[in-house]
Amino acid sequence: MTSWQIVRIVAGTFILLSLGLGIPSSPIFVSQWWLAFTAFVGINLLQSGLTRWCLMESILRKLGIRAGD
Repeated sequence: MTSWQIVRIVAGTFILLSLGLGIPSSPIFVSQWWLAFTAFVGINLLQSGLTRWCLMESILRKLGIRAGD
């Protein structure tokens, strides 16, 4: 698995989990403040798409995960 695949899997998981924790009709609802985390992940995805730089991907590469093409 490449670094960009891991980044997208983690981002998707964070978004789905934070939506589950932040939407009142969800069975795992905790607080609507979890929706702020959803926005944070979305902003980071937007930033990485515009700048072509992602901190998590840089960290994964330093840990030895190969970069994708």
